[in-house]
Amino acid sequence: MPRASTSFLPPIALENGSGVPIYQQLSEWFRRAIADGQLRPGQRVPSTRSLATELRVSRLPVLSAYEQLLAEGYLQSFVGAGTCVARSIPAAALKPARPRLSVVPVARHNANRRVAQRVAAMRTPEQTWLDSQGAFRVGLPALEHFPTELWAKLLNRHARTPSTESLVYGDPRGCPLLREAIADYLGAVRAVRVDAAQVLITTGSQQGVQICAHALLDAGDRAWLEDPGYPGARQAFGTIGARIVPVPVDQEGLDVAEGIRRAPDARLAYISPSHQFPLGMTMSAARRMQLLRWAARSGAWIVEDDYDSEYRFGGRPVASLQGLDTEERVIYVGTFSKVMFPALRLGYLVVPKDLVDTFAACRDALDTCTATLPQLAMNDFIREGHFARHIRRMRVLYAERRAALVASIRTHLPQQLEVIGAEAGMQLVALLPPGVDDVALSRRAGQVGVSARPLSLCYAQPPARGGLIMGYGGADARALDEAVRRLKSCL
Repeated sequence: MPRASTSFLPPIALENGSGVPIYQQLSEWFRRAIADGQLRPGQRVPSTRSLATELRVSRLPVLSAYEQLLAEGYLQSFVGAGTCVARSIPAAALKPARPRLSVVPVARHNANRRVAQRVAAMRTPEQTWLDSQGAFRVGLPALEHFPTELWAKLLNRHARTPSTESLVYGDPRGCPLLREAIADYLGAVRAVRVDAAQVLITTGSQQGVQICAHALLDAGDRAWLEDPGYPGARQAFGTIGARIVPVPVDQEGLDVAEGIRRAPDARLAYISPSHQFPLGMTMSAARRMQLLRWAARSGAWIVEDDYDSEYRFGGRPVASLQGLDTEERVIYVGTFSKVMFPALRLGYLVVPKDLVDTFAACRDALDTCTATLPQLAMNDFIREGHFARHIRRMRVLYAERRAALVASIRTHLPQQLEVIGAEAGMQLVALLPPGVDDVALSRRAGQVGVSARPLSLCYAQPPARGGLIMGYGGADARALDEAVRRLKSCL
């Protein structure tokens, strides 16, 4: 029974010995497929020549079938544009497209449909604030100010005349040119001690944290996480079976003494010292030294997530913790998602020299390699000075937008919201009055197009006081003010 390629049509089965002519079988198959919704109005169908080749039959019965279907109004033909399912067929007359796989009720097979227990660590509460791309969306940069034409030009530069190396599987560690560019950038701007051999390119910072979890921890090992902290880190470390130890933060950042009291034998500490997520404070020098001493003494690792350190408005960016590390206990995590655009999916790790092979093996096992063309374009973007110029422009813009948001909160919600955090990054935290459910407020705000993330979901246990994480990178002053007004109505 010849079958047409599923890249063009659902499978066509022909019975050569049935006594029914081939053209009639084809005509009936098309009628049924259109009526059942497998072929939709306007969908192109193969040419008679290509379909005959696919089915390994003479072209004549295919021509006869198409002529019949055209006469009946199931198909329509356009000069130079081929043949398609007639657009005049009313959608109401068609059944919904049938799923290709039958769905078996789970309740009948609970005993033999087990999934891995680690999946529980991957699940997150319903994230209603992600339904909108409006004001306060966390992690959303000013996309309207990104130089898209320039970026397209850089991509086309490598796509028009690609080298063989750019089209095959790449080095798990990443493109050597981009790794060198990142090493130069981090050494100059973030005071990171690095050479290109220590840089690994990742698919965003989340994958970087996941690689750290796989490379550094075994199931049952304890790991300090900031409380409140980045939920994605909790997912990454929980997935491999680590025991999460929430460690509180205060105005100086992670409370290292409390971490030692709770779990002195922890194998790892995950922190965001330059701009703590989500509260926004900067880790003090004293705490940094205390953390480095603990790691050196206990043989623990420190994962430094430097997710948006480029944007600090009260002065120059704070130097990295990794640059202070003389014992090579720090793994540095960075990303281009906040500076460029989230869909780029490019991040990087800086690892101690003796761990490069270990991390490269984990990177290879988890995802083989990162797409090469975006890496080459990103290298050009950095080397030709566009990256530094873009950061300078965005730093000024985000400072203005943060000031506009704070002013709007003080105008419309001075009693209901308390702004906290340093003047840095692309979001701030506004604490709510005691007793206000931030999850319920976030859900209500989402219904009016306001994407405010509840603070309480970043805590290991419900906090005494909830709040909202309010991104300002992706909205101008007018949109931010309107969003605050809508938020007031929700309150």
